[in-house]
Amino acid sequence: MSHHSDVLERFIRYCKVASQSDPLTADTVPSTESQHEMARVVATDLQALQAEDATIDKHAYVTAHWPASPGAEDLPVLGFCCHLDTAWQSCGSPVHPRVVRYEGDTLIIGVDRDGAEVAVSPATNPQLEHMVGWDLVTTDGTTLLGGDDKAGVAMVVSLLRRLREHPELPHPRLAVAFVPDEEIGHGAALLDLDAFGAAYGYTIDGGPLGEFCFETFNAAEVNVRAKGLSVHTGTAKGIMVHASEAIMRFHQLLPPQDRPEYTEGYDGFFYVERMQGDCESALADYIIRDHDQAKLELRKQLMRDAAAYINSQFGTEVLTLAIHDQYHNLADIVTLPENEHLIENARAAYEAIGQEMTCVPMRGGTDGSQLSFRGFPCANLSACYYNAHGVREFVPVPELEAMVDMLQVLVALYARPQKRK
Repeated sequence: MSHHSDVLERFIRYCKVASQSDPLTADTVPSTESQHEMARVVATDLQALQAEDATIDKHAYVTAHWPASPGAEDLPVLGFCCHLDTAWQSCGSPVHPRVVRYEGDTLIIGVDRDGAEVAVSPATNPQLEHMVGWDLVTTDGTTLLGGDDKAGVAMVVSLLRRLREHPELPHPRLAVAFVPDEEIGHGAALLDLDAFGAAYGYTIDGGPLGEFCFETFNAAEVNVRAKGLSVHTGTAKGIMVHASEAIMRFHQLLPPQDRPEYTEGYDGFFYVERMQGDCESALADYIIRDHDQAKLELRKQLMRDAAAYINSQFGTEVLTLAIHDQYHNLADIVTLPENEHLIENARAAYEAIGQEMTCVPMRGGTDGSQLSFRGFPCANLSACYYNAHGVREFVPVPELEAMVDMLQVLVALYARPQKRK
């Protein structure tokens, strides 16, 4: 058995604990019992490291603090936040993580539950070309891995172990949070920020090493409901009002080029998550996204106008819309002058480990999207997972280990007063 690093051993152990969230039970937090188990595993590790006040609450939030190194006690508290749940879109249990050496070309991960071969190659992941000879953590092909976000969780706990073993390493007081249900949009909503006590910090829930995200979508959900009038089709003329027909006409008024499958970068979109119905009633639930809040407002107005137009065609209010904001663009907070150190220190810490930082506008949100607007400004660092939310997911061991080094540098940068611009 080869000698496994602390972060690799921890990561594999965490991956084996099933902890998918479930959008169908999102009204309870956590949405699944298994997340309590994952919370217990992480809390036990924190207690073993003698972290301060390591606790789990009834919603499977795990929080703890770590005392500052000598001389840094009076500096603001730096926070880290990762999520305990894994994605619901793919099979997530039982996870059989394994370490495989990538020798180049196509790597057969295994076979999925239907017996089809699961493979990655430079054709699917061009990044693999610089990973020849590296160890990768994969599954056997039957489940996702859960690097999103258990790699992030393992990195933070391994950082604390390093600080325990090397008390001379400089760092401010640290606050750490491991939260449930990120994958279903919960977004750390119940984190007690007063008790957490961090002035600012980072989520660790990004892709390849060196990726950095301080921009996210602005997001809203739109629930379209249609009420029709059913009569016998033989005598329907001039009487029937077809609810499903109204929804279909509504959908046709939305610009087809603004669907996710045709957009990238800073493009926003309309996406229909589900639709169902018959003559008497029908529904369609949409999410709308845009990096620019003004453009998101235009998308909302376009949908209101489309519904009004369809109602005018029917001569009655067939369609009703309910619009709910979900989260806002992180950049609105992180790019404020007082928070720009979050970007510059991340860049310096990546450079210190020989990695150039690349800023990626996230086509989604992070826990930080919500936390930043609640008063805990945080940007998003690499968790080093690839092909998340599916059976082809993998995490390169050298990147997993490099991020613990990066975090060590980063906390040292916060062990001195931050320059204000």
